[in-house]
Amino acid sequence: MSKRSAFNKARKADQQARMVEVERAWRGSLAPDVAAAFDAQVKAAKARGPIPPPPDMAPGTPPRPPRPGHEPKPPKHEERPRRGPR
Repeated sequence: MSKRSAFNKARKADQQARMVEVERAWRGSLAPDVAAAFDAQVKAAKARGPIPPPPDMAPGTPPRPPRPGHEPKPPKHEERPRRGPR
């Protein structure tokens, strides 16, 4: 957790107070039926909750395909055995 100076705390409080004013003015400018529809949409979105995480990928699967020209090299197959020490 980071510490905040008194100036930054005061500025943040002023910003939050200004945002409350702006939101209150915006809500006041809406027609009551539009505000009710908006509230219903917000309530439905909050009830849905966060989107579920994507399914786990198979083991060994890279998260994305390689770029063209950067494909992994195929494994080496030794065609003839190495010569041992003489």
